Amino acid sequence: MSARSKARKRALDLIYASEMRNRSALEALEEHAEGSQVNEYTAELVRGVTEHRARLDEVISSYVQGWTLDRMPAVDRNVLRMATYEVLYVDDVPDAVAVSEALNLVRDLSTDESPAFVNGVLGNIVRDRETLAG
Repeated sequence: MSARSKARKRALDLIYASEMRNRSALEALEEHAEGSQVNEYTAELVRGVTEHRARLDEVISSYVQGWTLDRMPAVDRNVLRMATYEVLYVDDVPDAVAVSEALNLVRDLSTDESPAFVNGVLGNIVRDRETLAG
């Protein structure tokens, strides 16, 4: 597993756990940093998803027909947030890598239906990327 793959997994852990506990992912990141070394990309993902969460949720919501963010599995919701952040805001990560990494996470951590669902949503976001950034 590459360093960035591990960083994504750790960022997902922090974002997911924070959401489940109704607390700030930034606080969780700070606490985690006090006890151990935090990968720079993990910190970038947590900060980016937190900073752009309203826009990420708006974009994702516009592509999940028949679903609300609250209805989908929490892992899927947070993986979609991270991957959408990477697609829209991280220039040095190719879109195909962001999608592939998201699929690996949901394949390992979520439901059997999650990879197809996440792939469909992200495929449409990637397709419309130029009109969504901002």
